[in-house]
Amino acid sequence: MFVGFLQGAFATHDVFPEQTGGAYVGADICSECHEDKFDQILPSRHAQMSDLRTPFAKRGCETCHGAGEVHAASEGEDLTGVVVYGKGSNVPVEKQNKLCLSCHQDTGRMHWQGSAHEAADVACTSCHLIHQPDGVLHKAKESDVCTSCHTKVRADMHKASAHPIRQGQITCTDCHSPHGAVGPKALTAWTVNQNCYQCHAEKRGPFLWEHEPVTEECTVCHTPHGSNNPALLQRRGPMLCQQCHQVMNGTSHATHINEKYDWSGGAGSRRFLVGANCMNCHSQVHGSNHPSGAMLQR
Repeated sequence: MFVGFLQGAFATHDVFPEQTGGAYVGADICSECHEDKFDQILPSRHAQMSDLRTPFAKRGCETCHGAGEVHAASEGEDLTGVVVYGKGSNVPVEKQNKLCLSCHQDTGRMHWQGSAHEAADVACTSCHLIHQPDGVLHKAKESDVCTSCHTKVRADMHKASAHPIRQGQITCTDCHSPHGAVGPKALTAWTVNQNCYQCHAEKRGPFLWEHEPVTEECTVCHTPHGSNNPALLQRRGPMLCQQCHQVMNGTSHATHINEKYDWSGGAGSRRFLVGANCMNCHSQVHGSNHPSGAMLQR
């Protein structure tokens, strides 16, 4: 992005004017002590000197870590002027992220300010690796990065019915934007339903006969990260349906079914009949275009 290119022209002292570490000494001096880190970053995008937007095309390691004269002269003892990232850093998370965003402020991160991760003081380096191949950018590893914090989602992913995240067919960022978004829950679309319709287009409609909770929000009936009920349902039928459909012409649905099929049983057993799922008859729960589908049966 053009904006990112302009902002990438800045160095550490532009973002952290209070960091005074003397003069710039060059990446070769850094590599004498930090050989392992140097070898890790060389194959990465940040070290491609042919690309003028990268840190190594400007001042090498010191583009992000600050001038290293004082640090080098003290043989690594004095951290004055050196910006350290990650846990135990001498710089607040907000300022660490500010330097990353000085280059990476493109359309994918334009909603970072005010996002849930920004408000929770999550550092860029909490998810991204700078000196080695970045695991969060690979779908096979992305869910592991996300669920290291979102532990409830990890538990839901292992339930009987779940989206194929563990199988690698979809990943967290197919639905969520970790750097912030205009939709709820950092969704990539404006609404929950629009997000779901990206894959489940056949549920979009419009239908001649609509089911109100479907048009309201998919999560009225479904839980997206995983459920022990079929089809990611929040509850099994008929319990799920009877949360809304408690009466039918003055009688409960279960009583209606009992009378229709002449099943016997006490009052307690007739409320939620085993196997008497509403969808046995009302199969078109997402909507129907059949002329006789007013009751979502066709």
